[in-house]
Amino acid sequence: MALLRRYGLYTAIAAFFLYMLYSLSSPYQPPAPGDKNRNEKPKKPVKNYDWKKLPVKNPVESLIPLPTGEPKLLPKIQFEFDEKEDATAKNIRLQRKGEVKKAFEKCWKNYRVKAWMADELKPIEGGGKDPFGGWAATLIDSMDTLWIMGIKEEFNSAIKDIENINFGWSPLDKVNVFETNIRHLGGLIAAYELSGDKRLLEKAKEVGEMLYHAFDTPNRMPITRWDLNAAGEGKSQVADDTVLLAEIGSLSMEFTKLSKLTKDPKWYDAITRVTQVLEKQQDQTKIPGMWPIVVNGKKPDFTSDSGFSLAAMADSTYEYFAKMYALMGGLDPVYEKLYSKSMTAAIKHTLYRPMTPDNADILMAGFARVQDSEVKLDPEMQHLACYAGGMFALGGKLFDITEHVKVGRKITDACVWAYKASPAGIMPEVSHLYKCPSNLNCTWNEEAWKEQIKARAGVGKEKAPEQNIANLRLPEGFTSIEDRRYILRPEAIESVFIMYRITGEQSWQAAAWDMFTAIQQSTSTDLGNAALIDVSTKDPPKMDSMESFWMAETLKYFYLIFSEPSHISLDDWVFNTEAHPFKVPKPS
Repeated sequence: MALLRRYGLYTAIAAFFLYMLYSLSSPYQPPAPGDKNRNEKPKKPVKNYDWKKLPVKNPVESLIPLPTGEPKLLPKIQFEFDEKEDATAKNIRLQRKGEVKKAFEKCWKNYRVKAWMADELKPIEGGGKDPFGGWAATLIDSMDTLWIMGIKEEFNSAIKDIENINFGWSPLDKVNVFETNIRHLGGLIAAYELSGDKRLLEKAKEVGEMLYHAFDTPNRMPITRWDLNAAGEGKSQVADDTVLLAEIGSLSMEFTKLSKLTKDPKWYDAITRVTQVLEKQQDQTKIPGMWPIVVNGKKPDFTSDSGFSLAAMADSTYEYFAKMYALMGGLDPVYEKLYSKSMTAAIKHTLYRPMTPDNADILMAGFARVQDSEVKLDPEMQHLACYAGGMFALGGKLFDITEHVKVGRKITDACVWAYKASPAGIMPEVSHLYKCPSNLNCTWNEEAWKEQIKARAGVGKEKAPEQNIANLRLPEGFTSIEDRRYILRPEAIESVFIMYRITGEQSWQAAAWDMFTAIQQSTSTDLGNAALIDVSTKDPPKMDSMESFWMAETLKYFYLIFSEPSHISLDDWVFNTEAHPFKVPKPS
């Protein structure tokens, strides 16, 4: 019934099915078909497809070309750091950077020993599992982290094994195009751009050729949960009528960069057709400027549904607008338009100020639902939504919108606050806060907070609020916690890193260190780091899960915030949603 109340009947049916698959992760965690230990004999493919040679049933008559011309000189993003660093501050910074690297090296070493070529390492039991196509997701996802941390010998050694990965088959019945795109294609492109090793670009092309066939539909909209074998056998494909916005709208950076590197416009053409639908229908939705989290790829219709969010199931579509503008060197103005309109609507309809005991001036992105032409905001807080702090800050710098940088700071502050408020020092996956009547002024009201807790818990007045709060384990300010897990997410440290690089304020480094030490204390195992079941306790129980984004994103952002600011400068690189850096073009 919660889905029905939140989304309405039509959306509830669609959202329930997709939500279960999506699992509020980044954004999809398909079921593992079986574990694969290092010493197992590799599974033999039943079928093997050569994607480059496979005919296209719905060919494009005229490809949309990449924009030409001299890239624009984009505004400076990073703070002008003083070249003379205080000796004491430097020693602390380097020590902390070393601790992050040590944590990564432990994970990498045990992945090599216990789960080499599997998608993920089991950080408690050992061995591996293959939820992402069986294409060594952790290996490919971690390559650019190896390079950035200076672990070059392991980087070079791993390329030989990457060359042997077979993208012509998968043990999965269906492949998540979005996840394969951001982890495998994004990881290979970044590793190539950092190292210049052409073997990595050739492998990226293999992934690109495979994913291109997911666009082989009559209207050229991609199938996001894609039957690889049906496509390989030449069966006709039609885009789905129920699609998550994040999955259909977050292929642009990787496909565009692949077209740039290969000089083949077909990938840029493929994603630009999705961008054109976004642009055409942007003002026709129930919240003009934004798109609902569930869209129809078959029609295509990105306007009909009524649920809107910057968080799970929509996130990276919005994240990519400003980043695409930078990646294109400012040569395609549509991305500034998409960013400006969507963020104006998001600020008005999805952001709220939470009530906190210290009256903190912070903001969080909630869930908006349109009902009878009225927008109603649910004051949800998702860990995944913490990326929005960095998104607003980057967009504000790139498009000279000072107010957006301030919004980015307030969202990032909210995530840091949520970490500090938790007994484990770690923010939970999904929770609710008390929404202030105004974003401008808000004073702590303990009675109002307690009443909201009772209302959300459905508890009558016969029970004391204090007892309810104790039983529910709610820190002050939280009115409910729907998902108490921490799955090694990067979104909070991502925005903390961006805010540090933009402002130069050392307080962000201090916040990062508190986050890192809390995460290490609770998640560290003999083999790596494990996801947590319940961060509302001081000693959270662990799950035997370590997603590839822990090494690809979370540890990378922790490492970079303690690195020299010139190392992967935000003026020279732009990160995809899996933290893989792509070079920004510069005018000659």
